[in-house]
Amino acid sequence: MTIDEIIESFALLDDWEDRYRYLIELGRDLPPFPETARTAANKVQGCASQVWLETQIEARKGDPLLSFVGDSDAHLVKGLIAVLLALYSGRSASEIRATDALAILDKLGLREHLTPQRSNGLRAMVGRIQAEAENALAA
Repeated sequence: MTIDEIIESFALLDDWEDRYRYLIELGRDLPPFPETARTAANKVQGCASQVWLETQIEARKGDPLLSFVGDSDAHLVKGLIAVLLALYSGRSASEIRATDALAILDKLGLREHLTPQRSNGLRAMVGRIQAEAENALAA
């Protein structure tokens, strides 16, 4: 699922109950997260729920390609991870750096309907992905 398809689907849903259910469905569709990847290094700090993001970097001349897999112990957060993976995974480090995820998430109206703890966790996940892109470019 692409970020554009998610944005289109959100536009078709009339109320936030339907949008929450849709996010939970997106999270259920995430590929299984390997148990071996549930490490301290992959754990995202700043989230109220348990969140893990694993990064795979494909070295390419000048601009590495990053792919992500993620998981959470909370259904809604897994849906938020699915949105972030649709936005960022499979993109170059420079594309990731140039993408304003928070503006896109605001376009979806996500942050205004999340609790402050969930919003902080979402910012922490975006920050982690941005940092991974920075580190890949610096390597």
